[in-house]
Amino acid sequence: MPITFYQKNFSQLSLNQLYALAKLRADVFVLEQNCLYPDLDNKDQQALHILGYKNNELVAYARCFKPGLYFTEASIGRVLVAKNQRKKAFGQQLMHQAIKAIASHYSTSSIRISAQLYLLEFYTSLGFVKSGDSYLEDGIPHINMLYYK
Repeated sequence: MPITFYQKNFSQLSLNQLYALAKLRADVFVLEQNCLYPDLDNKDQQALHILGYKNNELVAYARCFKPGLYFTEASIGRVLVAKNQRKKAFGQQLMHQAIKAIASHYSTSSIRISAQLYLLEFYTSLGFVKSGDSYLEDGIPHINMLYYK
C-alpha cells in the first residue's frame, strides 16, 4: 500500500491531524525512546508539516523550518515513521518530500538537521554530511548534518 504525503502549515492542520501528529511524536520520541523532553515547543506554529498517510492513518511525519527560524539554514526536524511501518522505505520518502518542500516553499537547498547519531548512515545516504562533533540533546547522542544540492 502506498503512502500519501501532504504539506500543511499550522493553520491548515485539522484538530484530528494535530492530535494524530502529537500522539505519533509522543509514541516515538517519548515512549519508544524513553525520553522526556518538551515536544510542544511553540515551534509548530511556524513549521511546515509533512504528513504521510497510509490507509487514512498518519504513519510518517516531519516538520520543516525556513532559514533563520531554527538554524541559519532551513531545517527539518521531528522526523519519524511509526514503529509498525518501518523497513518500508517510508523514511526515505518522507525526507525526499521534506527536502522538496523546503526547495519549493523557501527557495533553498541548504538544510541543517540535528540528527540522532544512530541514524547517521540513513541521513548520509540522503546526501547529508556531518558537521561537527556529536553532542547530547535530551540525553540522546546527536550530530549536526548539512545538505546542499
